[in-house]
Amino acid sequence: MPTSDHEDHAVEVHLDRLLDERGIAPTEFAVRAGVTNVNLSILKNGRAKAIRFTTLTRICEALQFQPGDLLSHRTNGAEGKASLSSQTTPQEMSTK
Repeated sequence: MPTSDHEDHAVEVHLDRLLDERGIAPTEFAVRAGVTNVNLSILKNGRAKAIRFTTLTRICEALQFQPGDLLSHRTNGAEGKASLSSQTTPQEMSTK
């Protein structure tokens, strides 16, 4: 049985958690960020296959955070999630 497209990658979007932490309703956020409710739902539910840098920029500006706050990469298999302390920074990668 083929896997669905969103299971073919290990990138997680934490938009739902970030909105909850800030007490922002999804519809209010969609207006602030200039993102459609449909696209916001796709991002929040982990069904996104891609995100445009312009969209990522608007989302980051609306919530005043960095892309790394929104996205993470699972490195411990399908079930495990990488902690921020276990991720390699770009600076560390250049020294390895």
